[in-house]
Parts: sequence; structure tokens; C-alpha cells
Amino acid sequence: MDYNRIIQVILDVGEEMLKSGAENFRLEDSLYRMCKSYGFKRYDVYAIPSNLQITVETPEGDIITQIRQIESTDIDFDRLDYLNNLSRYVCENQPDEKVFREKFEEVLNREPQHPVAKYFAGVMGGTGFAVFFGCNFTDAIVAALVSLMIVIVGGWLSRRENNVLIYNLILAFLSEIIILAAMHLGIGSHPDRIMIGIVMLLISGLGVTNGIREVLQRDFISGTLNIMNSILGAAGITFGIALAIMLLDGAASDGFILNHNIPIQLISCTIACIGFAMWFKIRGRQVFYSGVGAFFTWGIYIVVYDMRPSNFLATLVAAVFVAFYAFIMSRVNKAPSTIFLTASVFPLIPGPNLYYMMYGCVSKDTVLAYNEMIVLLVTCLAIAFGFIIVDVASRSIMYMMRTDYHIGKTPLVRRLPKKRG
Repeated sequence: MDYNRIIQVILDVGEEMLKSGAENFRLEDSLYRMCKSYGFKRYDVYAIPSNLQITVETPEGDIITQIRQIESTDIDFDRLDYLNNLSRYVCENQPDEKVFREKFEEVLNREPQHPVAKYFAGVMGGTGFAVFFGCNFTDAIVAALVSLMIVIVGGWLSRRENNVLIYNLILAFLSEIIILAAMHLGIGSHPDRIMIGIVMLLISGLGVTNGIREVLQRDFISGTLNIMNSILGAAGITFGIALAIMLLDGAASDGFILNHNIPIQLISCTIACIGFAMWFKIRGRQVFYSGVGAFFTWGIYIVVYDMRPSNFLATLVAAVFVAFYAFIMSRVNKAPSTIFLTASVFPLIPGPNLYYMMYGCVSKDTVLAYNEMIVLLVTCLAIAFGFIIVDVASRSIMYMMRTDYHIGKTPLVRRLPKKRG
């Protein structure tokens, strides 16, 4: 085999997985497995959100090193699913470089998501969360219009601007301008609640959660990069909203409140998360599974919070549930768990706290900004701890199933021989 070409295609697969939204440690696991399957004497993988490196020693003793720079990402969980299947195929069959390249090209050339799905996804996501956060009917109409704007302008802008700060600044500015203009025209009455729903389309809260999770797993570089990227995105949202408020003198807020009707909370967040599943280009029945996961995640949060009014505890328990749900669904569907995790966990993402922290900065209300920042960090920590609890439990399950499992280079669970009856 031409091992240089093999490593090149493995890097191609890794690059596309990273760009499609793969979790860093799971990406490394896939790359290690593919390298191991080709019988390399030694293999080392280094992956962070902006860089991939592989060094191997071939059976003949040659050393090969290849590096790949990652410039941008565009979450596509459908592509990630098929790349994951390709990784399984490679580990089982060890195809030569020609067949490997053909299989890889087949994944890249899959028929894309229908363009109309993106519009439905944006409206369902933004409007669903606007209703979830207490908007009335006219507010929901404004939220739908702003969501459509984000889909149209965001699609155009994403092809021209890779800086998340500039991207979020422009979209947040235009969103707040439309919302405040609608308020001046007498359409809608809760501009902050509308914007909270819209912020969920731009938010990087999950990046903060994953970053904290990676730091706690001692993946300091990747975790720090994810956190910094999320902060950069949040800064863009802040600057955009602040600029619009200053131009239209719209610094007014009646406070954050969830919809008083619990069934509406559950239905609206389910619809919103189904929208986010399509936003992330999930297809087929996996979209439905994302909605089911979101419904029960928020339902568990409500039950736990009613029993003991602690946002940290309720978020932690709900995060444990959604992580276990994603783990089980990934095994049932033989797909990456992040597909089922990302959309389903969105009801727990602290979008309102991010918004009011920014609002406190803009309105010079330092007490509000500080309090909301604390709640935001506590919520992200609770989600991260919930995910880590499940990571530990899943390793125990893998051990009992005698399945090879590791994070990074060091195996955490080695494949063990099956017991004889």
C-alpha cells in the first residue's frame, strides 16, 4: 500500500469530521482506530479545532508525518454520520488508497439537504425558543421574520466572513434593529424575549460547555480554544445588540420569564430543537429522536427543579439524562452521540443569561451583568459535569461489554477476550 496516500485520506476524513462538528476526543479516537487498523507499528494523533497532525511508523519502519490546518467549520451532522460509518468500514476492511478515496468522495458527494429545510429550521428554532421564553403571538411573528433574515443573510455572509465576531455582530445588529423597529411600529411587546430566542441561533453556549468539559478532561489547548471562540462569538452578539440599542434608543427590558404554561414550554422547546436538528443538517428519524430527547430533557429539569429549586442540580440531572440518551441512541443507530446530544441539550443552554449579561454591560448595570455571568458559568459547569459523569459511566459499560475504548492515545478500556461458557 501507498501509506503516504493512506495517511492523506485519513487526514481528509478527520478534517471533514472536525469541520462537520465532531467532538475533539471522539475525532482522535476515530483517527487512532483507523491508523491502528492498517498495522502501523506506532501512531500518534494530535487534534485541536484548528489543526490535525498524524505521525506513523509503517510496518517497513518508515516514518510519515502529515499536518492539516483547519480554517473554518460548517456543522453538518449528516456528513459526520456517514464519515463515522466510513471510519467503521476502514477499520473492518483496510481498503487500499484508491478504494478509500472513492468511499470518501461518495460521502462528500451525497445529495445535500434541501435548501427549504434551512428556512424551516431557522424559523422553528428562533420562534420556538421565543415562545419558550415567554413571547406572545405578535412577538412570535417578529421572531419568525428575524429568524428568516438570519437564514438568508447568514447564508450569504458565511461565504464571505469567517470571523465569528464579525459574523455574529452583523446578524445581532440587524436582528435587534428589526425587533426594535417592530416595537416602534406597535408590533410585539417584549423585545428582549424575542432577542433571547434569536440569540439561540447565534449562541456559542455549547462551545463553552464543551470547552469546560475538555479542560476537565485535561485537553487544555482544545478546551481553551473552544471557550475563547465562544467568548469571541458572544462579544460579537454583544457589540451588535449594543450598537442597535444606541442607534434606536431601545435600552428597555421587562425581564426574562419562561412561558407560564408548562405544556407550551415542552411543546415549544421540542419544536425549537427539531428546528435545530435540521439547522445542524440532521436528517431522517434522527431529527425525531432529537425532538424526543429535548422534550424529556426539559421535562426532567422541570420535575427536579419543582422537587428542589436549584438550577445547578436540575441542570446537572437533566444533563446526565441527555448524555445517557445520546449514548444509548448512538449505539442503537451506530452514529456519533454528538448528533443526538447537541440539539437535545439546547433547552439547558443558558441563552437568557448570556443575553442579560450583555444587556447589563450595555446598560451599565454591573450587578445584573455579574449575577447573570455567575448563573451562566454555573449552568455551563452543571452541563459539563453531567456529561463527564456519563463519560465515566460509559467507560464502565464499555468495560463490561469488553469493548476497546479510549480518549486520546491512552486506552481507557482495552478489548478483553470473551469469557468461555
